[in-house]
Parts: sequence; structure tokens; C-alpha cells
Amino acid sequence: MNRALNWLSALADGEPLAGFPASLRVIDGELDNRMARFIAVLPDAQNPFPRARNGEVGLLEGWGLAKAVSEAIEADRNGEKRAIVAVIDVPSQAYGRREEALGIHQALAAAVEAYAQARLAGHPVIGLLVGKAMSGAFLAHGYQAQRLIALDDSGVMVHAMGKAAAARITLRSVEELEALAAQVAPMAYDLDSYASLGLLWRKLSVDNAQAPSVADLAQVRRCLAEAVQDISQSSDLRSRLAGEHRRASREVRERLRAQWQGA
Repeated sequence: MNRALNWLSALADGEPLAGFPASLRVIDGELDNRMARFIAVLPDAQNPFPRARNGEVGLLEGWGLAKAVSEAIEADRNGEKRAIVAVIDVPSQAYGRREEALGIHQALAAAVEAYAQARLAGHPVIGLLVGKAMSGAFLAHGYQAQRLIALDDSGVMVHAMGKAAAARITLRSVEELEALAAQVAPMAYDLDSYASLGLLWRKLSVDNAQAPSVADLAQVRRCLAEAVQDISQSSDLRSRLAGEHRRASREVRERLRAQWQGA
């Protein structure tokens, strides 16, 4: 069962838009009496790029995300800005020689830019974490959102890489890595540590994170609507600086601002 597909299908009951790869589902729907575009990256066993068959964000997915968001920006240029909801369950970006040779960095950068341009243009952009939000995949799909909402479930994880890979890179065992994560919040995988960095707007306890119940859907839709209202006219990410472990970030910005104003 794919969490992103389950939640996307439940939240947006319209028909998927044509013109996108099979690994990308884009549906226009409604959120609190406002137009909304729901987007999810999905596994595709027939993906022509083998490294992107399990829900990873690769070349097709990066360019597809950029197209989905950019088309919404253009369509709403002279009218009400629809909400854009990234439904997130992505295990990684696609690692492979072909991906590197064909410019996966450009594809993912295009997706990031599109999401950033959407919020700068006045679109409320929300990331709904229903599963894994890992590595460059999360950076490309959802991290630019003004508000990040996560299901409070053990299957929801946020990190730069999986535990086994992180252990290899840091020359530690997985057990040693977990012990370090208990002391250093950015190394941790749990949502409480992530929330302490100021990046998570809200956590939601649900009955079933895999297959949402009617009550789960109602709660998530209410939270998404509240996020749209909370974003209001804000196009930046400054709310993230209020986190418990962002004191140094706040101080650096204050000093830079003082230097700039005194120059």
C-alpha cells in the first residue's frame, strides 16, 4: 500500500490530470471552498528509469513536478491563487549514473524553483507528510511549503538519508547513530526532533496512517484549511525560525541585519 496514493485519492476525488508520467499524480480539487491542486509522487514499476520505480523522485518526477506547479501559477496569474498541497511519501531521490548524466540536479532544482515561485506568487503551499520525506526527494517535493503538516506515526520520517546510509557515511553502526540522534536533533528521524527545529507546523494523530478513515480525512482537511488561513498573504518561510533549536539561526540573522543597517 502506498500512503501518498491512499491519502491523495481520499483528499482529492477528481480525475488525475493528463500529461504527466505515471509516477506523478496531479488532481485539481477543492479545499475549504477554494481551488486546490493536490500532487503526489508514486511508485511506478514500469518507470523507464529503474532507480525511480519505488516512489523516488527522479528526472521524470522532477520535471513533472515543475510542470504541475508552474501550470497552476500560470492558470491563476490573474485570479484567485489556488492552494497547492504536496502529499509526501518519498524514500529518496533516484540514484543512478543515468540520472546524474542526464541532469537530475536540474530536474529537482526545477521542482524546487516552481514550488518557491508558487508561494512567492501568492499560492498557499502546504506539505502533508504521510510517509517518508527523505533526502533530495523531500527538498524537491514539499520542502518549499509555507506550512508542513505531518501525521504523528512511526512510518513518517524526515531525514537527509536512510539510517543504514547515514551510519556508513558517519562510520558508525546504526545503534551508535541512534544514540547520537538522541543528543543531536538534526541527526534524529523522529518528528519531535524535527519539530524542535521549527520546520513542522503541526502534527496530527490519526486512526490509520496507511488507509485514512472518514474521521482521519475530516481532521486532515480541517488542518489543511487552517494552514491556508494561517499562511494568509505570507510568501516567506520566516515562521520556521521560531523553533526551539533555531536560536543560533535567529542570532546570526540579527547580527547580519545589524551589520547591514550600520553599513
